Formats: sequence, C-alpha cells, structure tokens
Amino acid sequence: MKNTQTGKNEILFSRQGELVRITPFGRNAIRFEGFPDCKRSDENFTLIPQSGSAEIVEEENTVSMTVGNLSVSLSQSGKVLFCRSGKIILEEKPELAFNGGFRFYENKGGGLWSARVTFKSIRGEHFYGLGHEECNCFDLKGCSFDIRNVNAKCAIPFVYSSLGYGFLWNNPAVGNVELSNNRTRWSVGATRKIDYIVIGGTPKEVAETLADITGHAPVMPHWATGFWQSRLRYETQEELLEVARRYNREGIPLSAIVADYFHWTEQGDCKFDPKYWHDVRAMTEELHKMNIKLVVSMWPTINENSENYSYMRDNNMLMRTARGSDRVFHFYGWQAEIDVTNPETRSFVWSRLKKNYIDNGVDALWFDEAEPEIHPEQFDNIILHKGRGDEVALLYPYYYAKMAYDGFKSIGVDSPVTLIRCAYLGSQKFGALVWSGDIPSTFESLSCQVKAGLNMAMCGIPWWNTDIGGFYGGDTQSDEFRELIVRWFQFGVFSPVMRLHGNRNRHGEKSGLKEPSGDPNELWSFGEKNFSVLKELVFLRERLRPYIEKHMEIASRKGYPIMRPMFFEYPDDEMCYDLGEQFMFGSDILFAPIVNRGQTVKTVYLPEGNWVLTKDKKDYPGGKFVDVTAEIDEFIAFVKKGADVLNCF
Repeated sequence: MKNTQTGKNEILFSRQGELVRITPFGRNAIRFEGFPDCKRSDENFTLIPQSGSAEIVEEENTVSMTVGNLSVSLSQSGKVLFCRSGKIILEEKPELAFNGGFRFYENKGGGLWSARVTFKSIRGEHFYGLGHEECNCFDLKGCSFDIRNVNAKCAIPFVYSSLGYGFLWNNPAVGNVELSNNRTRWSVGATRKIDYIVIGGTPKEVAETLADITGHAPVMPHWATGFWQSRLRYETQEELLEVARRYNREGIPLSAIVADYFHWTEQGDCKFDPKYWHDVRAMTEELHKMNIKLVVSMWPTINENSENYSYMRDNNMLMRTARGSDRVFHFYGWQAEIDVTNPETRSFVWSRLKKNYIDNGVDALWFDEAEPEIHPEQFDNIILHKGRGDEVALLYPYYYAKMAYDGFKSIGVDSPVTLIRCAYLGSQKFGALVWSGDIPSTFESLSCQVKAGLNMAMCGIPWWNTDIGGFYGGDTQSDEFRELIVRWFQFGVFSPVMRLHGNRNRHGEKSGLKEPSGDPNELWSFGEKNFSVLKELVFLRERLRPYIEKHMEIASRKGYPIMRPMFFEYPDDEMCYDLGEQFMFGSDILFAPIVNRGQTVKTVYLPEGNWVLTKDKKDYPGGKFVDVTAEIDEFIAFVKKGADVLNCF
C-alpha cells in the first residue's frame, strides 16, 4: 500500500496531515497512534510498555496486523477496522463523504491539537466502565460522558464492550466520549496525538491484559479487609479513642478508624493540631493494642498561613495558573494546591507526612480532593509540572497516589493502602483504594453506587468503596435514614472495602471549633434494633475475610475485581449484560442488594448451575429468575452449591 512502511512489529502510514503508527501491545492487544504533526512520539503516559509478535500482511489498498485473536486493517483512505476472530467489532465512521474523513485534528497552538475519532454504532452492543459517577446507568450504551474529574465523578477512559473487546483511550486530557446510538466518538480539546489500545477477549481475558498494561494492584493487606469506622469528624484525640474503646468493649471487630479533615493546624501543614490532639504517639499505641489501624486525612490544599507555603511557592511546587490568582479552591479562605506531578513536590510533601504522621504511628493516609477539585473548573487555566491542565489533568490522582506509595515503600511497607477520591489508569498499582466521593444519603444514590462500582470494576481498579450511608443529608433520627443505613451496610459487607462514613445531620452543635462535625455515626448511633443488625453484619464480614483475601490475591495476580458484573463470570449469558443491581462477589457469591425504600421482595436472576440461598440454605436451580423476600434484617445472597464459603453464613 502506498505511503506505508512495515517492520517486524510495526505499521507506519503517512497521509496529508497525519502519521499513523500501529503496534502490538501485549496479549490480544493492538495500539493505534495518530500524530497530527507527523512526528513520532514514544510518550506512554501511565502505561507499561508491552512487547508482542504480530503478523503483518500488506496488499495493494490495505495493510493489516494480527495479534492473537485480534486484527486491524488500515485502508489507503485512512480507515481503521478491528476484528476479533474474524468478526467486526470496531469500525471507523467517516465524517466526510470523500477524501478519507477519518480522525479530525485542529491546531490549538503550542504543539497542542483538538482531536477526535469516530466509530460506527453497532446494534445490540453494550458498554461498561469509564470509572464512576452518579448516572444510575449500568450499560453505558446511549450515554455521553465528560472525561474530567470532579467530586463524585472519576473518569477512567476505558470501556469493555459486550462484543468481546476492551477499548483504552490512552490520553489524560479533558475530553468527551459519546456511546450513542448513531456513533461512538472519543474527543479531547488539547493533545499531541490520538492514542488508543484495543484488547480482544472475554471479560477475564481483557482484565488480565489490562492489568499487564496498566499495572497490577498489590495484595490488599489483612487489616484493610475488615470494617472501617469513620465520620465527619472526630474533633479531638479523646473523642476518637473513646469510639475505638467502645468497639473494643462491645467485642465488635474494628480494623481501622479514620481522622478526617481539620485535625490540622492549617491547610497545608500536614500535622495534628496539638490543642486537640495532644499526644498522637500515645493515641496510635493505644489503637494498635486494640488491633486498630489509624488512617489520617490529607488535602492537596495549602494557604499562605501554612508553615510550608513559602518554601513550596518559591520552589515551584504549587499549581500555577495561566491567568488570574493561583488560589483555585475556596474552603475557609482561598487555597492554592500542591503540584503532585512534580517529583520534588512529592518528595517534600512525603517528608512532612512521614515526620508528622507516619513516624507517630499513623498507618495509612486518606487523600481527599484528589481530582484535584478546583473552582471554577477551567482546566486550561491550570499549569502543572507535566503540562497544561486541559492536556494532562487526569494524571493528577495518579501521581497523588504514587506519592504515598513511593514513600511507604521507601520505609519498608510492602502493601500500602491509600484511600483516595479519584484515580486514573494505573492508579491501582500504587495501592489506591478509590471511593466514590461526596454522595447523597438517599436510596436513589445507593442504587447509583451499585452500578458505579460495577463499572469501576471493569476499569482495572479492583479496590473501590463508598461512604456507607452516603455522605450528606442523612438524618440519623429519621426512619428513612435508619432503613437506608441497614440496606447500605448490607451492600458494604459485599464491597471490596467496608467503610462507614458520612456527615450526618446535626442535632445540637458543639462550639469552639473552627469546623464542627456532624452527628455520631457509629453502629450504635441509629437505634437499638439497628445496632443489633449492623453488629451481626460486621461479624459476617469478619467471617468472610479469608474468602475476600483469596480474591484480593487473585485481583493482584490476574486483575480480576472481587466486585464483578454478572457477565464477568457468565459472558455467554446475554441476560447478564442487563443486570446492574446484582453482582458476583468473587467467584462463588451472588449478591442482590435492596436499593429501594420499603422494598422487601426482589427478583433475582440465577445463571446456570445450582445455587443456595444463604438465609435458609434452600437450593435453587439456575437459568431463571426467582423472587426472594428480605426483611430489613435480611439480605439476599446466593452461593454456588458446594462452595466452602457457604459455611460463613
């Protein structure tokens, strides 16, 4: 084919205004790159370079590459078409009638381009992934999403298609993806190339290759698989300790307790305020004697009253702006934010975290505001070490997590865990435990979170959780919230991490503190009847920990999430691609959460095989729908007949 060069494992194609490179990228995976400046670049962003052998065939008007079960062909007009095992799965759609209108670029100056690529819509195709947000959609077909990060929205630019392939958009720029009925389109406003990888295979096959490409999560340490207690917020050392002591007295196993924000002196100081936290070392020692870990909140915000501000500003460790003030977030005054894409920033901030927290016995960190949150959301105004915000903004949470991971590894912690509000492709290899942000305390939100967790699971990030009960708007004295907290707690048992948190409505404010907390948010805070129910759910989680840890090891080794859409285990069952409110928890447990107020009966689909309902140990044949009753103190879970985990129930 004209204007084409082929090597052992590479296709280069040139046409007016574009240079194309196609290469193998791991098992059943092919990478496409389009360079509008016609100069090759080896930028991988967060990906781990992959080798692979390919079969290349060049004909008069096409050139093709085959890698395992996946093949791609490129025509003289520039059109790209992917097939899996001979079946078309992805085909570019032209924007022009003539002249090869495939892929669009517009020069924005400074080496940046806006760019988009458009594919044909295929009837009956379903999409899953793209991180999490409260869209209440499981199948994302028919949806349009901004590719940007804000509170309660984490954009991971990867989807799995029911046609049997994964699509990884390798671009950290702010953009958009349309999974509509007339086209599938990926677009960005500021980039230097179009770059994507197609992975052919079943959900498990794609998950394994995706883990190789983006990185394998560590094995989750034992302590993190238990129950975490948190609230907004423990105001003093004694208040936090008294909560931990009561759990200990009650005999309720507690793995971790969290000290949330405004425990510090100033935003950016990274240390406890000694007025309220008088002896951190003594506090952590007492917690450790009760086998409880302490997790402490860190924000990327910093103001000029911080002891670290002048040094960080003068050494260019803060985010800058192209126009206006560099105070990009307002919370008790205007705040600047640290630039974690700068390795010097990461080194300096870790030194503060280590000195003030880790050296005093703190076990793990909670990285809030990790998008980062900026106001207004003008990413083109942000200047980072890695580039302009609209070009590289999605990298911020990746390097934020890397800061903690590298620091903990340097002091001998093999499997650090960092609770974080956002993520990007590859964040999982840094022990990032992503949570879904500040979500409302409603049944609708609970329904959204089940679907959000399943979509996040398909993105190669197996550690995920929610604020049990939602973050805001929960009235601990109301009947509705007391029902909600039980149903959400049941979902929490069957989540990768079980963490209770939230800003509960206040009934009587405390005084004297800059930022008071909400109502109590412990197991005993929602009435005596609920206390008994929630306590039993914590004991169940404790019994399930060996099963959970087995699947966390599988998540590390093979890339399989523990919270799995039904089709992950049953890819040939078309029914499973529509089930967003039930899921597999590991390979043997099917969990169907109650997500509606007042609901006590739910219709559940059982795939092929034989199943046992955990609450009464009755057998059910698979391949059909069943109606199951679950009163407020009951939940709906089935176990594959013969699986040892049934003994936990």
